[in-house]
Amino acid sequence: MTFQLNATDYRFYNTYIKDFIPDKIIDVHTHVWLTEFKRKKEIQPRRTVTWPSMVAKDNSIEDHMNSYRIMFPEKKVIPVIFSNLSPGDDLDAGNGYIRSCAEQYKLPSLMYATPEMKGEVLERAVNEGGFLGIKVYLDFSSPQIPKNEICIYDFLTRDHLEAADKNGWIVMLHIPRNDRLKDPLNIAQMTEIDRTYKNAKVIIAHVGRAYCFEDVGDAFEHLRKTERLYFDISANCNEQVFTELLKNIDRKRILFGSDLPILKMRTKRICENGMYINLIPKGLYGDVSGDPHMRECTGEIAEQMTLFMYEEIDAFRKATLNTGLKEGAVEDIFYNNACRMLREAGFTKDLD
Repeated sequence: MTFQLNATDYRFYNTYIKDFIPDKIIDVHTHVWLTEFKRKKEIQPRRTVTWPSMVAKDNSIEDHMNSYRIMFPEKKVIPVIFSNLSPGDDLDAGNGYIRSCAEQYKLPSLMYATPEMKGEVLERAVNEGGFLGIKVYLDFSSPQIPKNEICIYDFLTRDHLEAADKNGWIVMLHIPRNDRLKDPLNIAQMTEIDRTYKNAKVIIAHVGRAYCFEDVGDAFEHLRKTERLYFDISANCNEQVFTELLKNIDRKRILFGSDLPILKMRTKRICENGMYINLIPKGLYGDVSGDPHMRECTGEIAEQMTLFMYEEIDAFRKATLNTGLKEGAVEDIFYNNACRMLREAGFTKDLD
């Protein structure tokens, strides 16, 4: 079925989004892949949630670019693209597709990297592919490590970081562990990365997976002292979390990201007892009974749901009002900061 907006979406966009966002946007966190790259069966215990696969089985570059045209009429959006891969998937095909899409559409891109990729081999692959850095993911950690014992260095290795530091790469980091942003080991390792790898451009995705305010804890008491870490707001729509982010982190280090294609989901996210729940219209995404993060609803609340993308941006808009964000800062967060970062990482194509 072709992705399209309805009357509720148009009304929400025109009321809350259109005049808040700048005319040019860089989306630093997006996935592009084809179904044929995905694994046929699980080869190790899954460490991540399942609901995103209910929203999108794949996302071709054509679908990706068309989604922006539909969601942001009269705006220009430039995505940073990378694949969506798990252990057992065709890594070479996934990265190869990103390389060809980036070349065809003149887009910035990141390469999926696994812990086994070392030093010179990693550098050669990134540089020959025209990538600006790497995307790493906790699923690629050793299957012998229990899910909540995975640490950042189990999948973003010292070799990765040294190569990123040497070359000024961008690193997209989805942190592990059940306590998310507030986890003491995560905080210690993020702080160490900031202090040690001063030329790497490490992005902490999803505001450190702090999707509920309970995920924040005292994290910003420590992370406000960092100097180089970036934070993207992708797949997050928690006004309180965004408010704390804006209060504690230099605006020049906050980036707009979406996590498309799942941001096309029609949802209203809530938090209950510190756990996020995506409210969705009944029947829209198949059988969701086995996923505690999905809850179907009917009636007026379902009828008034808009896109996850718009919910994210609106929550961030409210946070800017809470913090009295200075004039020009929104354009920095949605465009200028990423533009500067991409240029520093070596992207030479047109961003205007």
